[in-house]
Amino acid sequence: MNLAKEAETFQAAHQWRDEFGKNEIIYYNAKDDQNDSEKNETETGSQKIRPVFEDDAVFGRQISYQHAAVHIPTDIYEGSTIVLNELNWTGALDEVFKKNREEDPTLLWQVFGSATGLARYYPASPWVDKSRTPNKIDLYDVRRRPWYIQGAASPKDMLILVDASGSVSGLTLKLIRTSVIEMLETLSDDDFVNVVSFNNNAQNVSCFNHLVQANVRNKKKLKEAVYKISAKGITDYKKGFIYAFQQLQNHSGSRANCNKIIMLFTDGGEERAQEIFNTYNKDKKVRVFTFSVGQHNYDKGPIQWMACQNKGYYYEIPSIGAIRINTQEYLDVLGRPMVLAGDKAKQVQWTNVYLDALELGLVITGTLPVFNRTVDQQGNKNQLILGVMGVDVSLEDIKKLTPRFTLCPNGYYFAIDPNGYVLLHPDLKPKNRKSQEPVTLDFLDAELENDIKVEIRKKMIDGESGERTFKTLVKSQDERYIDKGNRTYTWTAVNGTDYSLALVLPSYSFYYIKAKIEEPITQARYSETLKIDHFDEAGYTFIAPREYCNDVKVSDNNTEFLLNFNEFIDRNTPNSPSCNTDMVIRVLLDAGFTNELVQNYWSKQSLNGVVAQFVVTDGGITRVYPKRAGDDWTENPETYEVSFYKRSLDNDNYIFTAPYYNKSDASSYETGIMVSKAVEITIGGKLLKPAVVGIKIDATSWMENFTKTTTKSLCNSELCGCERNSMHLDCVVLDDGGFLLMSNQDEYTQQIGRFFGEIDPDLMRNLINMSLYAFNKSYDYQSVCDPEEEPKQGAGLRSVYVPTVADILHVGWWASAAAWSILQQLFLGLTFPRFLEAAEADDDDYATILSKQSCITEQTQYFFENDDKSFGGIVDCINCSRLYHAEKLSHTNLVFIISDSQRMCRSCDPKPLMQAEKPDEGPNPCEMVKQPRYRKGPDVCFDNDKGEDSSDCGGVSGLSPSLWSLIGIQFVLLWLLSDSRHCQL
Repeated sequence: MNLAKEAETFQAAHQWRDEFGKNEIIYYNAKDDQNDSEKNETETGSQKIRPVFEDDAVFGRQISYQHAAVHIPTDIYEGSTIVLNELNWTGALDEVFKKNREEDPTLLWQVFGSATGLARYYPASPWVDKSRTPNKIDLYDVRRRPWYIQGAASPKDMLILVDASGSVSGLTLKLIRTSVIEMLETLSDDDFVNVVSFNNNAQNVSCFNHLVQANVRNKKKLKEAVYKISAKGITDYKKGFIYAFQQLQNHSGSRANCNKIIMLFTDGGEERAQEIFNTYNKDKKVRVFTFSVGQHNYDKGPIQWMACQNKGYYYEIPSIGAIRINTQEYLDVLGRPMVLAGDKAKQVQWTNVYLDALELGLVITGTLPVFNRTVDQQGNKNQLILGVMGVDVSLEDIKKLTPRFTLCPNGYYFAIDPNGYVLLHPDLKPKNRKSQEPVTLDFLDAELENDIKVEIRKKMIDGESGERTFKTLVKSQDERYIDKGNRTYTWTAVNGTDYSLALVLPSYSFYYIKAKIEEPITQARYSETLKIDHFDEAGYTFIAPREYCNDVKVSDNNTEFLLNFNEFIDRNTPNSPSCNTDMVIRVLLDAGFTNELVQNYWSKQSLNGVVAQFVVTDGGITRVYPKRAGDDWTENPETYEVSFYKRSLDNDNYIFTAPYYNKSDASSYETGIMVSKAVEITIGGKLLKPAVVGIKIDATSWMENFTKTTTKSLCNSELCGCERNSMHLDCVVLDDGGFLLMSNQDEYTQQIGRFFGEIDPDLMRNLINMSLYAFNKSYDYQSVCDPEEEPKQGAGLRSVYVPTVADILHVGWWASAAAWSILQQLFLGLTFPRFLEAAEADDDDYATILSKQSCITEQTQYFFENDDKSFGGIVDCINCSRLYHAEKLSHTNLVFIISDSQRMCRSCDPKPLMQAEKPDEGPNPCEMVKQPRYRKGPDVCFDNDKGEDSSDCGGVSGLSPSLWSLIGIQFVLLWLLSDSRHCQL
């Protein structure tokens, strides 16, 4: 509030000047090249300064706290009189920025965005790194940023009316199309819009037959339709405006329910459609803005009259250079009621999540409008909005204030805004970090939707508090699997904002371990196990890169981070003021337990076919034994981000995890197949899962053991079981995601980890039809797209007749043998030595608290549909069939399948069943708008004020010049000076 008031005070005291002396205005232009001395030489009216920058860890870029920086859009001449005046009075804000930071050193960007396009931000920082983007064109205009749009005016219901008569063909039609596209870019998700074209008749340009939310997907649909508008027929304004008013009066769907606007784009006409306005807009609740597009000799009087009589504004767009500035100035008119409302409109608005232009990452911004508080000689209030003041809050900083590492890996928190969009959600991870679009991810798209979550979303938007516990589908961290887990959602409104906060916990994370190490000698013994020279005896050890202590620099290099951590712990105690004592003690305790596990168990075991043994803990320790196996370990050291770890916590079974197929940055089957299980302990009746243990088994050894175990001895028949490379039988083991883990066919060995629908499509389709597998399709709205790879297909053999397997397929024998070949390699009942003695539960219940482009991708995950154990059927092809039987393996997430060989029956549909993520258009917006998701508009609306003077409407009003009209003249001069208007000679 202080920033906005100070800005208004400075502007009110400022005396407008038509001329400035040489070098009188001193400022730092953020786009100046610091290494270009000529560029920084003085020029008329202003003097450039060159701040001394230093690398800043908070902002992650070069910063000067001694200065503010100024950004001026490329299409605005920085030496124009209006810009110089703006630079003059906003310069006083620098000291206010500095004082704010002194009072609150945690403040990030403080920005004033002016209605003229100038942006002054603190601290100063170069706009772009020209060494990385030397040829990048700067298209930034603060008036187009999400935070400015949301702060400059109340939400809008906008109907864009496009003249599509024959007279607008050619260049004029192209200008109209581009103008409408630019107009759409001035809208945010709080606004609603539709585009209608008219000639002899009026019609929607797209499938939308009413106003729709101006989100990214709907605007994209409208843009595509606008490009297809063709010119024909004659102009009938009456039919166009009747259609427009009727849509604005249609309240059947969700709306902004505030400013109501009609935007008319035309080349001019003779009629005023006065009777239509008298009928539909007698009280002038709908503002009409008119745009004369193109260079022509038509009478502009009628469309000027339309704007002036309906509290709007009239603009001219003679060429492409005038489009951008004239399609955003309507916000000044919409701001009039806010200015006249005064302090009533001084309410901090918090924006949707968006990517900061200066690379701070995901941020939200608190905004306040800045008003012109001057009065004219007659005592009339000025109606001009000067701009918007914004202060950024980084989502990363908010995350640091939350107790993430006491919630367990599958516990999390999130917040949503009145549109239902999330912030702080673990799945809010836009992959295109350069996107200019707002980051809008709906709660029901961030999670797998169900009826209970729809209800929770509505209650959160309405600001209610509540709690629900239910079973839900959960997508795995690597997005390949789906699990079923119980979750408790607890939510409440955040005071002073329109956000609502929720905490989500599985049943095993209501409590957490609060570790204690009483004796310094025990602490020292445990920390020794983290030393690199102990890896040979204790196993290769990874430590999660967390902020244990302020003086321990976090690093993604595990060796470097371990050295930093050990060096600090050797000289300090966990109780050091710079440390999070609980986190340090917990990681040391886990280091000690996992070391004893190695010394007392693993080092004394000899397991055939086991490549590695490992343990992953909630405290942040990953220990892999023997040391050589750790050299090939590719899992994330941050245990809270490890997919198999989080899945194991949600399942009571042994979890087999398929290696990634054809993924260069992940391990192949040659490094082993991972098997893991959660460690469960109960303290005082409280269930805890503090760690996951497991092994990696050698795939080749496992297959040899499997084929031996599942082949009948002393067999003289053609069919003796799962013989290696059998011509008659295919035997495979799949996991619960449908990924291949084992086969008796050598040709499948190189495909371990591949989705089975790509290997044997027909059999996989039958497994789905038999309800062994179910699948869930969802969309990732945060993706960037790579070229889609063509699916690999093997050469098929001719179909030949083979005997049926029905006579020898004894389900019990096959299933038990297959299960034994797996489970005999696992060590059951593994627990931590003396775990119960050292762990103490805390009884606090936290349940009460550039080469790529953005695109949509479709994801499909498969999972076991039910708890049935046995399945069987026939794959029926054109001239052959295959019998198969499937049996789930107890205590695992695996299914064993035996079938007639695929090579003996190739006449079925060879089209692979794909599971991999792929580019997609997403759900059809035309269908989605028929049942829009619940949202809530603003509690207050400033769209009308009895004291508003609407006489300044862009036409010839006959009134004496006011300050507003003088500024309008300055805009015209600015337009001419910036060469944005091209004259025809």
